[in-house]
Amino acid sequence: MSAYEYCEAIARAHYENFPVASHLLPSFMRPHVAAVYAFARIADDFADEGSEAPQARLDALDRWDRRLQAAAAGADDPGGPHTQVFEALGATIRECRLPPVLLSDLLSAFKQDVTVTRYATWTDLLDYCRRSANPVGRLVLRIAGYDDERIDRASDAVCTALQLTNFWQDLERDHAKGRIYVPLEIRKEAGAREEDLADRRVTREWRSALEDAGRRTRALFEAGRTVCDAVRGRLRWELRATWLGGVRILDKLEAVHFDVFSRRPALSPATDGPVLIWQVLTWRRRPPRT
Repeated sequence: MSAYEYCEAIARAHYENFPVASHLLPSFMRPHVAAVYAFARIADDFADEGSEAPQARLDALDRWDRRLQAAAAGADDPGGPHTQVFEALGATIRECRLPPVLLSDLLSAFKQDVTVTRYATWTDLLDYCRRSANPVGRLVLRIAGYDDERIDRASDAVCTALQLTNFWQDLERDHAKGRIYVPLEIRKEAGAREEDLADRRVTREWRSALEDAGRRTRALFEAGRTVCDAVRGRLRWELRATWLGGVRILDKLEAVHFDVFSRRPALSPATDGPVLIWQVLTWRRRPPRT
């Protein structure tokens, strides 16, 4: 198995709401996207390894970071499991001229997940998303050959919206791990109490807080929609499918009033797949805002 095949196997093994190195992507991009995904997926697993003490998880991420820096510099891998990931990633960094800082930003966010379990303000949460989500979009754009600040900004908005949608979708799962991503300022404004989550209840106050968060998230989807029309070829179809999938999850959350304790909304290939395909095929550009 080649290094890229190893990374592609990791990508195929993990369920995601949104396409990862799917066949909508141009074939030349898929191995490179898989290399980035495998690097990030394993690092995220380090951060979420609940049985490990926080310092052990941080140490694992530090070792992953050292291996990243070696791969970016074209140096020998310092050693450890998943050597194929860094073999593929190093080749991708060089071939696609990826800025290593984008990969370092991901690790910074994963380390933050180990030490930070609450966010005071929406601004604080967006800064986390700037490092946990936005680099992924920029890396995909660089792999595709795009380096345009206007496209980057639209991509950032969509990536942040996707990350936030996943937070609202995983409210129950994250709370079980001791994390709450809904910022304190939004919770206080609505009167939402943490104790109600422990009782597995989405109260009227929590609904209000999550509806506020959902409106902000939808505004980000709208702000970034232009990225789907700013690229060419098959990548355009991939980004449209990703955008539509994210918005559909948000629609489902709003339909159940964000009560993920009763039922966690997710995309179903059988019921949502045909709808998303139709929406991709009938996609219409929106006129620029005046």
